[in-house]
Amino acid sequence: MTRTDARDAVRNPLAFIAARWTPTPRTVRRAALAALVMAVVIVVTGGAVRLTGSGLGCPTWPKCTDDSLTATREMGLHGVIEFGNRMLTYVLCAAVGWAIIAARAEKPYRRELTRLGWAQFWVVMGNAVLGGIVVLVGLNPYTVALHFLLSSALIAVATVMWQRAREGDGEPRPLVGAVVRQLVWVLVGVTALLIAVGTVVTGAGPHAGDSSEVPRMDVPWEDVTRLHSVLAWIVVTLTFALWFVLKAVDAPKGPLDRTRDLFVILLAQGVIGYVQYFTDLPEVLVGAHMLGSCLVWIATLRVLLALRERPAATHPGTDSGTDSAEVPAPAAQPYEATSASIAGPR
Repeated sequence: MTRTDARDAVRNPLAFIAARWTPTPRTVRRAALAALVMAVVIVVTGGAVRLTGSGLGCPTWPKCTDDSLTATREMGLHGVIEFGNRMLTYVLCAAVGWAIIAARAEKPYRRELTRLGWAQFWVVMGNAVLGGIVVLVGLNPYTVALHFLLSSALIAVATVMWQRAREGDGEPRPLVGAVVRQLVWVLVGVTALLIAVGTVVTGAGPHAGDSSEVPRMDVPWEDVTRLHSVLAWIVVTLTFALWFVLKAVDAPKGPLDRTRDLFVILLAQGVIGYVQYFTDLPEVLVGAHMLGSCLVWIATLRVLLALRERPAATHPGTDSGTDSAEVPAPAAQPYEATSASIAGPR
């Protein structure tokens, strides 16, 4: 490496890497998937911190104690669990960084994909700071709820990036009609509300995250739990109605498959939810329910993203290669439909 190369690498490392490395489309997709998986893992391990009462295992931030950056032997298992979860944030950052680098180095350059990677980075940074605030305010349930909601936002951006990495950059073409798309947007909105109310159930419930006296949200836990259950049934009903409509209009396989996946995940999540409710919220089931919440959110977003397709944009003078994500989609074929606003083009 010459002195000029070293200077260029310091000034703009991403451009330096992109000029010397071209990842395959599969590598970019795997990098985006790794970021999504780590976004889910950090939620589950964060739940483990709370459910084991390790939320204040490291009583301060950014250090673990006033005198030590890491957990000490005297802090016991709670300190190890809390500090381990903090260290996983660096693994998450590495996964997001890999996604950013892969997206930036892909040829031709895809600005939107790179921006989605950077959006994840800034959400991670913001949530890391918020996590420190959660510790400093003694696990205030409202800050804990916001911490989870920001993690859900990270999962949303990571899901979109993963999907976009599997598509081209051509103009999106709807696969269903306007009525179906509106129904799916209602489904997404109610699912987001379901997750938000779920944080209130957690904030008012018995698992405070620490063995000491931690304040809970001043709402009737039984009532907010029933509201959460009602919203869950609304989401299930909307999903079933969507599947029925998609079958009725002979929709493409993609939206049907994604709707089926969501319905199965919702049923499993519902079983876990009711079992944990009637068995006094055992920690293992609560953790499984948190994982299920992430999977429900991802599946819902995948239904939304399956309603359109994006062929590869044409770039004169570039080799499209053989990967399916780079091959232009065939021209749309007209077909008969009783209602174009419901069925849409195919």
